[in-house]
Amino acid sequence: MIDVLVVDDDFRLVNIHRGFVERTPGFRAVASARTGEETLAALDEHRPDLVLLDLYLPDVFGLDLVRRMRAEGHETDVFVISAARESEAVRAAVRLGVVSYLLKPFGFDEFQERLEQYANRRAGLAMAVRDQADVDRAFARTGAATAMPKGFSTETAQLVEAALRDADGSLSAAECAERIGVSRVSARRYLEHLAERGRAEVALKYAGRGRPERRYRWR
Repeated sequence: MIDVLVVDDDFRLVNIHRGFVERTPGFRAVASARTGEETLAALDEHRPDLVLLDLYLPDVFGLDLVRRMRAEGHETDVFVISAARESEAVRAAVRLGVVSYLLKPFGFDEFQERLEQYANRRAGLAMAVRDQADVDRAFARTGAATAMPKGFSTETAQLVEAALRDADGSLSAAECAERIGVSRVSARRYLEHLAERGRAEVALKYAGRGRPERRYRWR
């Protein structure tokens, strides 16, 4: 079983997310917290495998709490669940090794899918390493840079994916670029990469006599 600590300042969401965890096979909610201080105390007491972390806590910003956790020796994995849509927050989460970032609001199916992805990656990292191929497979499971095409950045890829997941409908390369702070050409490269992997759908939008606009939607 994967033990989970649920952290959110809204007690209603704590109860909902705990229920989601309990409905997912292989996971159990062992504790909850509503502040940074409560989170640190729960980490000491329960030693969970995973923390579901809201970023907007009353006493500390969630990513600052992650830094404090690491400084105090807590290596628990962190899964951010937040309404924070700023690209700076997503970039910081990537740099801090956050295993997933899910924007509120969301449904149970999407939540469960993310937990199952995490469980699969965790199981992959527990394998025996016999040669370079095993190392490469482990990095591919975590989405690390070795799994990306040459010239691609894992951090940018995750920003593009988050923007596409969060889009209300479809996005053009220009719209994606504006949201995450990269060039249109760069955004299009990453969007096309997602489409080639079957993770995004592409549709053409015709307007006037010019070249049709390519629009992307998360699958």
